[in-house]
Amino acid sequence: MDEVDEARRAPHRVVITGLGVVTSIGIGVPEFLAGLRSGRSAVKPITAFDTAGFAYSNGCGIEDFDPADWIKTVDPQELGRAAQFSVAAARMAAADAGLAPADLRDRRVLVSVGTTDGESRDLDELIERQLAEGPEALDPVMARRATAGLLSASVVRELELVDAEAVTIPTACAAGNYAIGSGYDAIRAGEVEVVLAGGADAICRKTFTGFYRLGTIAPEVCQPFDRDRKGILTGEGAGILLMESLESALRRGARIYAEVLGYGLNCDAHHPVAPDRDSLARCIELAHRNAGVEPGQVDFISAHGTGTKANDVTEAGAIRQVFAEPPPTVSVKGMLGHTMGAASALASAACALAITEGFIPPTVNHRETDEECGLDPVPNHARTADVRVVQNNALAFGGNNAVLILGRYGPG
Repeated sequence: MDEVDEARRAPHRVVITGLGVVTSIGIGVPEFLAGLRSGRSAVKPITAFDTAGFAYSNGCGIEDFDPADWIKTVDPQELGRAAQFSVAAARMAAADAGLAPADLRDRRVLVSVGTTDGESRDLDELIERQLAEGPEALDPVMARRATAGLLSASVVRELELVDAEAVTIPTACAAGNYAIGSGYDAIRAGEVEVVLAGGADAICRKTFTGFYRLGTIAPEVCQPFDRDRKGILTGEGAGILLMESLESALRRGARIYAEVLGYGLNCDAHHPVAPDRDSLARCIELAHRNAGVEPGQVDFISAHGTGTKANDVTEAGAIRQVFAEPPPTVSVKGMLGHTMGAASALASAACALAITEGFIPPTVNHRETDEECGLDPVPNHARTADVRVVQNNALAFGGNNAVLILGRYGPG
């Protein structure tokens, strides 16, 4: 094998050069960054569906999103709300990376989007109409757009990509990290040149009701790691990262937010809904090993941090099991709510910005840290910090764990 072949076969370093974010605390990188820095809270009453009969129904919905502002090729009405978020975020990420759609058409691209609910919001309405008026009343446009695969396929259509693979990953609330990990593998192996990866979900009745029946919806606000925490608030949005090989980024002089150092996945199938401490600890250790980092190198952890009694204690226990001295450990869900399949993707975007901008986002709505958690949640106010390595945790029902490690880019 000659040197050229050997170089071609060598694993590629993977960097993040574009971010696309649709969130309840801001749409686009500048607004999202401002929201993270200020600890903005998006909590308000849910208006996406009729909440009559529920004792409480706060959430973190997006009110100022007009899909026509972002979606130019596909008719937005052909897309469900989650796909609208996904497509808009993908277009933002490409633009943020300095890549026009014409630039992407000349490249092999993977579009990998994680989700919990797909287009369950449309499915909720279709079922309601069928029960009330019969199947003849079903809206054919809504029925066509209810397929979860459109969350990734519609990005291909919108950007008019010609050499692309579209994958929708349904590993629930860890799906964003799963999607990013799949993109990292594809670039590292030289299978594709560019990846648009992340997650998207829209608030829907099905998921809100499910969490409500489990007794895990908070009456007012989400308070991760707080002694008085009472549960989650459902949210919505999309986070899409544009990733490419380091060679590609350097060749075109791209700005680099962060390098993807590695990730870890496991599925313990321990319980339908309860997380397992030992399994998560193993996943964290796997992520560290794959990324080539030691626990002491991690500057902060972006936790799954849902604000439920069980999750926060279990996750904190897993962190303490791996880290002799846990670094600051935050949850952005106090600001954004639990955005399901988008959650870890939006947290990854927040981590990339934290590395670039030199700060740790706060855990808001915090009054008193639960001693049983025993972590520093950076309460209520962002903290200036020299951030070099960040760990982003994601947990999902069924024991699906995904831990992503991002680092500041440096030569060598």
